Amino acid sequence: MGFMSVLSFAHKLAAERLESVSGASAIDATAGTGADTLMLARAAGPKGHIYSFDIQQAALDHTMERLSRHGDESLATVTPVLASHDRMKEHIPKKLHGQLQAIMFNLGYLPTGDHSIITTPHSTLPALDIALELLSPRGILTIVLYPGHPGGAEEAELVQQWATSLPVWQAQCIIYRQLQRADAPYLIAIERKKGQIPAQD
Repeated sequence: MGFMSVLSFAHKLAAERLESVSGASAIDATAGTGADTLMLARAAGPKGHIYSFDIQQAALDHTMERLSRHGDESLATVTPVLASHDRMKEHIPKKLHGQLQAIMFNLGYLPTGDHSIITTPHSTLPALDIALELLSPRGILTIVLYPGHPGGAEEAELVQQWATSLPVWQAQCIIYRQLQRADAPYLIAIERKKGQIPAQD
């Protein structure tokens, strides 16, 4: 049978957290074509709520169209948000701060859009700090990285440095990647611990 793909493993980790909580809430920090949003909506179920972020309206349109094709009463409510992921905190109700079960990042570019529009460390690193603040204890943060495109390797290296620097009382981090191909996509997954995380200004 072979190993799970990077995306499948990210989905598995996030789904496990959502399925264990009734009325779970989660964020897709990079909506893209909507695959992560759809999975989160299925896993959270009809009592859940998913917030789907992207800076491109085309990505949110793709996402909502995908949901409409699979839409039924078993999906969570999905709120699309046209904003950068480093603005997540402003768009998530305060009552959910520190209460989210999963946050997913799928970095890079929109496959069906302009490939020159890419995620960058300038917004990604602050967004990851905010994501940890928004997660509940034992909440999961997944980050799929793409070092194979221009700018991707630099972003991946900085994200990995960020994850490595997290104190063990704050989070537990793992990496899932194919070792023979340096440019292959890979996953960093982070579980928030119970320690108090200082709020970001």
